[in-house]
Amino acid sequence: MMCPRYATSSVIPQILIVCQAPLHQQTTGSEAGSQQGRDLADRAREENEAPDFHSRCVHGDSFPGQSCRCLPPGKQNTNSTLTFVTLSGELKARKAEDGIVLDFPLYPTFPQDFHEVGDLIKAAIGDTLVQDIRYSPDTRKLLVRLSDSYDRSFLETLKVNTEPLPQIEKTGRVKGLILTLKGEPGGQAAPYDFYSRYFAPWVGLPEDPVTGSAHTILSSYWSQQLGKKEMRAFQCSRRGGELDISLRADGRVDMKGGAAIVLEGTLTA
Repeated sequence: MMCPRYATSSVIPQILIVCQAPLHQQTTGSEAGSQQGRDLADRAREENEAPDFHSRCVHGDSFPGQSCRCLPPGKQNTNSTLTFVTLSGELKARKAEDGIVLDFPLYPTFPQDFHEVGDLIKAAIGDTLVQDIRYSPDTRKLLVRLSDSYDRSFLETLKVNTEPLPQIEKTGRVKGLILTLKGEPGGQAAPYDFYSRYFAPWVGLPEDPVTGSAHTILSSYWSQQLGKKEMRAFQCSRRGGELDISLRADGRVDMKGGAAIVLEGTLTA
């Protein structure tokens, strides 16, 4: 039985590309060709109830990295869209000519009083100049926009102290910290509308490489700030990642990024 192919993505840290049935519903070769197998051909279920970071998708921070479906030898998943049933609802991923598009909800942000989160911000970034602070109650993320006087290289090299944050914020109101910066169109080899970094020490992740859920908030914020529905973003982690963002009329957002297979193998009984 073919195992899933593990891939990295510029939208999400981990994604399993080839799937046919959840691990607890693996079928034999004959069963794989049944109607049930065909019905599952475009769906995967993430049912891990543990508070694992990668099992919570939008309300956590990453694409579910544990959903898995298996194909019989010699078969390929030909569906153009995969639906992942997560603890936060359904998440659809579809193939595009130059990447994978994820269909996310779009969450609003609200002004946040600095005095309520000042100790948290100062512990994380010291005396770095802050231009705006927003909060997302839907995702429990704090968005901190740095001064427009800074550039991409500043954000990339900024030393962020995440270790004390869970002790400073213990109420459960904040579960993730987003640092963001206005882009520099024409100022880089590739222009971007905005930059970001994301930190979630509350769930055991000092810094996430590329975060889809953070961009459900960033997309909403920067669309209002820039007056744009189509944007290009870059998450400035050590690995880094580009995202093409498109706000839709139905209140959701499409995020497109590249993916590459990094491991493929065969499971033997």
